Amino acid sequence: MTAPTIERGRGRTEDDPTAVPTRRRVSLTRPHHVFAWVLIAPAVVLFVFVFVIPIVYSGGLSLMGTAAGASAYGVREEVFVGLGNYTKVLQDPTFWTSLGNLAVYALFLVPIMMLTAMLFALLLDLPRARLRAFSRMAIFLPYGVPSVIAALMWGFLYVPEISPIYQLAETFGLQFPTLLRGDLVMTAIINVVLWGGIGFNTIILYTSLQSLPKEQIDAARIDGCNEPRIAWYIKLPHIVPATILTGLFSIIGALQVYSEPQMLSSLTPAISSTYFPLMRVYRDAFAHDDLNSASAASIILALATVLLSLLVLGGQRLAARRNA
Repeated sequence: MTAPTIERGRGRTEDDPTAVPTRRRVSLTRPHHVFAWVLIAPAVVLFVFVFVIPIVYSGGLSLMGTAAGASAYGVREEVFVGLGNYTKVLQDPTFWTSLGNLAVYALFLVPIMMLTAMLFALLLDLPRARLRAFSRMAIFLPYGVPSVIAALMWGFLYVPEISPIYQLAETFGLQFPTLLRGDLVMTAIINVVLWGGIGFNTIILYTSLQSLPKEQIDAARIDGCNEPRIAWYIKLPHIVPATILTGLFSIIGALQVYSEPQMLSSLTPAISSTYFPLMRVYRDAFAHDDLNSASAASIILALATVLLSLLVLGGQRLAARRNA
């Protein structure tokens, strides 16, 4: 009887070919590994300088404060205050009001954006869709417009005195509500962001649909399925990973909304300087010269974004395990 031979680095034997393979030790000093590190070194350095260092610096500022007795005309003395800035931010009513506005904004924006993007992607994927290239360009083109320009453009369309839409409506005896007043201002902000963001999500979902095997769709048509049933039972399940990805991007983008309401605030008093959390951060940092509180609020928002992202990804993994 011969002794079993072991394959080096894999842990398999001739007697037990189903044994779980073990990981090989990888040397990072091999020539091709060194070359790989040289290639990614610029990206790593850039990531450290524009992402890691600012976060660390902001975290340090959030733990510091101005010494009592320091004035705007004297030398400012920074002292360690620990979590005092975080307590100050969490006890500020304007912070919670801005979070409430942000929650309402996200609850309306994200579902509408995702449903509209899925609808556009399914329509573009129809076999009899006409002007497909033009439609893709028309849907994606608003995404290339900077958010500041988009907010200014829509802002002038919202002002009744100079808007051609309101003037045309008055010609026909119609009267549209003013979106830059009262509670309707949230609708104005959501409309601007939807106009600029739907194209990005549509292209991702449409690209995911292009990876669906055509044989599967042809087989469904042979079995008598119409396009709505194919979309519901075949196409939508196929783009679930892409939908989760774009949904996560939409949630993160909703938490970081700033440019659109900041530009529209110059056209209406309904948008205050603390309407959204990032607007409040800007006010504290540059209007009140309180970088410490602004840093603390930024860290809180960053932690909330990470937590929400982990919850979305964790829910997706849990659902995948249950389906498996």
